[in-house]
Amino acid sequence: MRRRRFIQGIAAFAAWPLAARAQQTGKLPTIGYLGIGTADANPELIPGFFQGLAETGYFPDRNVAIVYRWANGDYGRLPDLAADLVRQNVDVIVTFAAFPTALAAKAATTTIPIVFMIGGDPIAGGLVASLNHPGGNLTGITSTASEVGSKRLEILHQLVPQADVIAILVNPDNRTAMASTRDKNLRLTATALGVELKYLNARNPSEIDAAFVEISKQRIGALYIAPDAYFITQSEPLAKLANKYSVPTSAEMPEFPLLGGLTSYGMDLRDMNRLAGAYAARILKGAKPADLPVQQATKFELIINRKAAKALGLEVPDKLIALADQVIE
Repeated sequence: MRRRRFIQGIAAFAAWPLAARAQQTGKLPTIGYLGIGTADANPELIPGFFQGLAETGYFPDRNVAIVYRWANGDYGRLPDLAADLVRQNVDVIVTFAAFPTALAAKAATTTIPIVFMIGGDPIAGGLVASLNHPGGNLTGITSTASEVGSKRLEILHQLVPQADVIAILVNPDNRTAMASTRDKNLRLTATALGVELKYLNARNPSEIDAAFVEISKQRIGALYIAPDAYFITQSEPLAKLANKYSVPTSAEMPEFPLLGGLTSYGMDLRDMNRLAGAYAARILKGAKPADLPVQQATKFELIINRKAAKALGLEVPDKLIALADQVIE
């Protein structure tokens, strides 16, 4: 009888929400935040994450601790950083911005819950079994990145209708299955628009510089910066190079037009972090990732820098002005 009660007691303790156990042990529940970029690359990310935590009753350093690990744009560091969070014995791992980040966390642990933020199909990418019933220890937030990418190419074409060749800047270190799907959709969109795509690789500042030199030499009409967490960290130098070489350029990151680039269109990263924060908090309260459906991001932002357009000799169509979330004059 005693043995049965002891086993039942152990089971009940294991079923307690992490926050309740923290109150008993004095240890705050801990979230590990794994990002490919840098802490200051997107200043709106962490406030958005904090907002999601707060909506579910968690406040950093009050009733939850957060351990950050940033790869500074180096995909090769992700496995070691993910393994370090596992060694820290965090209660939840949150991964931001890229499939490789989520895959590194998945490879590091099969038991610690993981909340990912990605653009693309997490089923095809091998993260979950299904959207409604993820299974395993992963769930998260995603967007239909290929459709968003095609829309962004269409917007760039509307801004630069005379461009018959558009360069696509990609990071060769981020060549997942999702990148292949994205490229297929971009090519289909380009065919429909009657433009040719030219792919250029860049994984570091010198290769980014070389890509702009190549664009200038070949008189390519516009540049599309493919979604990549490393490029997010390079928003300012990318905007400066676009202006230096007078290249009409589109990116996913909202910082790009704010720093002088032509336009951006992509997911609202603050809102994506808010959703991830809320999911991490629910897991701390006892929810299982396998039971939390993968959420589809629904908020997207179009920002147009009209001042940059004028400097490039471009006229922004009225319909794009009407659609824009922000127009920089």
